[in-house]
Amino acid sequence: MRYIGMDVHRDFCEVAIMEADGRVRSAGRVASTFDELTLFAGSLAPDDVVALEASGAGLIAEIIEPHVAAVLVANTRKLPQISKAKAKTDRLDARTLARLAGPGFLETVWAPDERTRALRRLCARREALVRARTRAKNEAHAVPARNLCGRPPVSDSFGTKGRVWLAGLELPPDERLTLDGCLRQIDFLDGEIAALEAALAVEALGSPEILRLMTVPGVSLHTAAAFMAAVGDIRRFPSARQLVGYLGLDPRVRQSGNGDARHGRISKAGSSLARGMLDEAAWSVAQTPGPLRAFFERIRARKGPQVAATATARKLACLFWCLLTRQEDYAYARPSMTRAKVRQLELAAGAPRRKGVRGIAGNKNAKTQEAERELARQAESAYRRTIADWTTAGPVRKGAGVTPGRASSRPSRGKAAIDTIANESADRHLTFIRRSRASTLPGRSHRARRRVRRPRSPRRRDSEARAARRRSRGCSSR
Repeated sequence: MRYIGMDVHRDFCEVAIMEADGRVRSAGRVASTFDELTLFAGSLAPDDVVALEASGAGLIAEIIEPHVAAVLVANTRKLPQISKAKAKTDRLDARTLARLAGPGFLETVWAPDERTRALRRLCARREALVRARTRAKNEAHAVPARNLCGRPPVSDSFGTKGRVWLAGLELPPDERLTLDGCLRQIDFLDGEIAALEAALAVEALGSPEILRLMTVPGVSLHTAAAFMAAVGDIRRFPSARQLVGYLGLDPRVRQSGNGDARHGRISKAGSSLARGMLDEAAWSVAQTPGPLRAFFERIRARKGPQVAATATARKLACLFWCLLTRQEDYAYARPSMTRAKVRQLELAAGAPRRKGVRGIAGNKNAKTQEAERELARQAESAYRRTIADWTTAGPVRKGAGVTPGRASSRPSRGKAAIDTIANESADRHLTFIRRSRASTLPGRSHRARRRVRRPRSPRRRDSEARAARRRSRGCSSR
């Protein structure tokens, strides 16, 4: 078995090979084209293992994988042998990858399939366009503000009435040029974003996972698509806790020695796009009746709205994991709202409008929608009662802690039990010494004896406690 390291570039790939006896040698370069890489993959043995970095490795790994035993995609963030090396060249990096892949010391990441990579590209492209449109709108808003034109009389300055108001403003020539350019840029970006959303709608209609996540009230196409683009195959995560850590919604932990663990802010590892979309969905969920709104309000009462939004985003990630692993829709979904979401996807994908067809865009009957909202309110009330009962009863305890009285007042085994017994013995010894001194003083009244029984200074009291502990453990006092 050979281990082959490839340092990938746009024009070529540097190749290094570690033989079965442990010798590492350079094997030259391979052009980064489809034909050259296919020819290189055909020259490999079926039991070879290829290691390459994650940047630009998607299509290359897909070309090589059918011809070898395994393709290892290295995690560049956990590869200090390359990123922090004193001597760093393409040849040395390829050799390092081959040398680490041999004994199994290479930190690897999951390589997504082509469908997941395409979904990631669509979501990333849409995010970039939305940010560019936001910058253009902010620049357009700044023009009337700089020229003291007051607030616009409409809520949307870029709608039909808002543009009429913007066109009627008396502005200097340079400001008018800036405003008209921003409006043209916004129109262009609106068209680009609409085209991307149409492609996302087609992808969502063919993905049962995205449609299942959209059954949660407050979760839109963009949140579900960004989540699936970041996660890919949900079977990679055995538990919801690992999924939360992958998305960077878990708190940071610092612990060393016998000290207590200190938890800080979230780690923010993984996809920032998926984490941001989950956070936006949390604010939307907080406005919709249901158990998630009750959860948001419970955390907000103790920690504030920002922490509550992050906690709700984490709860949504756990909920998504449960829905996808169990292959079930959301239990408290609102059917009319879900059907309306699906119909919007169909229209965005180019489906013809069918006005007048009953139930095509969800049941818009007021009584039906009010009945669904009432069921959501009942589920929210049930969650509040459950939390109230759980808070009143307290957590379930096991073992000796269940028994009331002295059986639950101290540990029963281990170092903690030894220290507890020693402390109790030292306290009894100190109490005996103080009472003996107070009773043997001549000519003292009862009130004076009570004053003698009062504790000494904290330093002396600690010294006596340490001496008593040493005596109780059989140690000689110094």
